[in-house]
Amino acid sequence: MDVKELTREECMGVVAAGRLAHLACCRGELPYVIPIYYALDGNYLYSFSMVGKKIEWLRENPHACLLIEQFKGEHGWASVLISGQYQELPDTEQWHQERIHAWSLLEHHTNWWEPGALKPQAQPLADHYSHVFYSIGIEEITGRSALPGDPWNRDPSNLQE
Repeated sequence: MDVKELTREECMGVVAAGRLAHLACCRGELPYVIPIYYALDGNYLYSFSMVGKKIEWLRENPHACLLIEQFKGEHGWASVLISGQYQELPDTEQWHQERIHAWSLLEHHTNWWEPGALKPQAQPLADHYSHVFYSIGIEEITGRSALPGDPWNRDPSNLQE
């Protein structure tokens, strides 16, 4: 396999083509990693969740890291790491347009709400379910890819299928 660093443009291509990321957050010295569905627009990834461990931790420490991977079977892979800032989009007049924008981007995907809303155990009934739309602003993005071939022949056009 020929491993190479991806340019920012190539990284954004992997992110734009994807939908599933693994989001890492931290509380004190404890890391927490969970899968999320996202939608990309410009320099922001938008997502949705019910209030729980992930949202509580991100409220305390808004620094987040996301891993997005793309596999091409035996034909290689690409992985992108994003460091960024969590921004909650509360249901207020100030954030209304951004919240509607996030929803409009996410709803283009089937079952966009599942990772953020479904729980493994039945939840008690509540008068009000507090759902959260949020964004992660991209501060740093890096990536690598591996493709079959001669490691001495690092032709970037090999990334194209």
